[in-house]
Amino acid sequence: MSQLFSDTARSRRIGILLVCLTTVMFSTLDMSGKWLVQHLPVLQVVWLRFVGHVIITTVVFAPSMGRRLWAVKQPRLQIVRGLMLGCMTALNFWALQYLQLAETGAIQFSVPILIAVLSAWWLGEHLDIRRWLAILVGFAGVLIIMRPGTQAFHPALLLSVLNALMYASFNIMTRHLARSEDPIVMQLSSAALAALLLTPFALWQWQTPSDGVSWLVIALTGLCGAVGNIGVAMAHRYASAAVLGPFLYQQIIYMIFWGYVVFGQVPDQAVLLGGFVVVSSGLYLLWREFKSP
Repeated sequence: MSQLFSDTARSRRIGILLVCLTTVMFSTLDMSGKWLVQHLPVLQVVWLRFVGHVIITTVVFAPSMGRRLWAVKQPRLQIVRGLMLGCMTALNFWALQYLQLAETGAIQFSVPILIAVLSAWWLGEHLDIRRWLAILVGFAGVLIIMRPGTQAFHPALLLSVLNALMYASFNIMTRHLARSEDPIVMQLSSAALAALLLTPFALWQWQTPSDGVSWLVIALTGLCGAVGNIGVAMAHRYASAAVLGPFLYQQIIYMIFWGYVVFGQVPDQAVLLGGFVVVSSGLYLLWREFKSP
């Protein structure tokens, strides 16, 4: 794949700024989704999130891109990607009905670890002993968060683990599609397909929001989803994944903040310890990638 960015200090700073924006957007999206699924059916909330995403992205980019906004080059893989995106969001919002934002966020940060495993399995990429040790430590961190076999274990944690597994596969597919697809086209087509597929389920479960606050939060999910995905796509035009990766982990700070401010939830010691272990393992893997030739 050809490099889409110029590797300069200014370019890297722009990419880092964009990815920092996305962490705020995605943490706010999860907070909004968690609030909404306490009042509305999960699939309706997921559908509304994607509808808002599609509307905002189309309004912003249609004037400059025109028909190119829908110029998909690999439709079959885009269909698979859209299916995965809809399933992942549904799993995440379903888990958020029962779990703290910090719990789902900490498990989500196992994605770089899972990507390393899947890359070794599917793509035949070589992992040295240090990377394998980091992967094992990262999985130990996930077990610390989940605490299987204890009263603290909640079955919804399995939804977050399944979401992380799907997200790791989703990222590998995105890397492949990025070789030929425009990033804006890619994220819009996936969101549109997810919205289309979820339409009958959302309408079947439809409950009209009863107040203006609910509609405002619904609009916030669409805005945060669109801005977050656009921000990620644009960030990778300015800096490499190795440069941007470490800055993604600040999202856990915002997840803890929103959990406390909006829901009055404070993560316990096991979640904080497990999250620290998972994040540290992921950062080490990113650092190893940065050092690799």
